[in-house]
Amino acid sequence: MPGPPPAFRPCFSDDFLAQARQLLCQRTARSHLRQRASLVLLLLEQPLLSNVEAGGRVGLHPDSVRDWRRRWHHGQFTLEDQPGRGRKPSFSPPR
Repeated sequence: MPGPPPAFRPCFSDDFLAQARQLLCQRTARSHLRQRASLVLLLLEQPLLSNVEAGGRVGLHPDSVRDWRRRWHHGQFTLEDQPGRGRKPSFSPPR
């Protein structure tokens, strides 16, 4: 039995779609950016796909799919992480 439709359904700009397609054609693109670009194109084709199904197809956790959907729905069209995210280095750089 399928659940409710996704709460966030982004409407992608043409420039952002071109950026996602171009990134997928690059041979040296970072894997996390490839996953996100694949998610963009998958959601373009199937906007009502559940977060679980979409995540399974591109190799992302359903929570990550939901977060990216929300971000894109609110107009933040980027594939990069927000600045300041992640653990900071705990060592001093060499002098």
